[in-house]
Amino acid sequence: MTLRVGGLTPLSTTDWPGLLAAVVFCQGCPWRCGYCHNPDLIPPRGADEIPWEEVLAFLRRRQGLLDGVVFSGGEPTLQAALPDAMRAARGLGFKIGLHTGGMYPGRLAAVLPLVDWVGLDVKAPFADYAGITGVAESGTRARESLEQVLASGVAHEIRTTVHPALLADAEVVGLAHDLAARGVRRYVIQAFRSQGCRNDELCRNPARERPLEEVGGELAGLFEKFSVRVA
Repeated sequence: MTLRVGGLTPLSTTDWPGLLAAVVFCQGCPWRCGYCHNPDLIPPRGADEIPWEEVLAFLRRRQGLLDGVVFSGGEPTLQAALPDAMRAARGLGFKIGLHTGGMYPGRLAAVLPLVDWVGLDVKAPFADYAGITGVAESGTRARESLEQVLASGVAHEIRTTVHPALLADAEVVGLAHDLAARGVRRYVIQAFRSQGCRNDELCRNPARERPLEEVGGELAGLFEKFSVRVA
């Protein structure tokens, strides 16, 4: 069994803050978030998959040139081949990063010992998750995954994508306070981007109540490290 790879970014300076990394986009995701910017990665199989051996060959050529490899998606923890893929990349000398929505807390717990950094998406107040993911009980899974990451001691960043039609300003503020109370110390809120999104209604991008930066100004004191990404 090998990792199903739907895409590969040879060099990124943004997917792992502070490091130069290649990004491996894993095929498949069980959630149906309307603002998804990688919808081609949602099906379990993709039309343009890259063989894992080709990815490994690329990584061998980049030894000493890149700091790490980020496994993104889709949802990487969907695939049983993920742990072996991470071990193979680490065996080439790369640090290992993971982007996850926290769909599978048990599988996430199993790979946390293999990673150096996690970017975990928290999409909404946990009670309201199904309105974004389209999946019942998804908020429970996301909350459990957050607890796994915080307990692990692995370096991480928690982030929330904000679309004004899905998260009102008051909900963003309430979520931030809840996360801070749970022990989150590094948090990012980022504006929805229409690039890649196939939901026409969300792409119309209704006006915000206030600029996201202004909302963020209320939150900075809650966290050791906090930022707002608007582009």
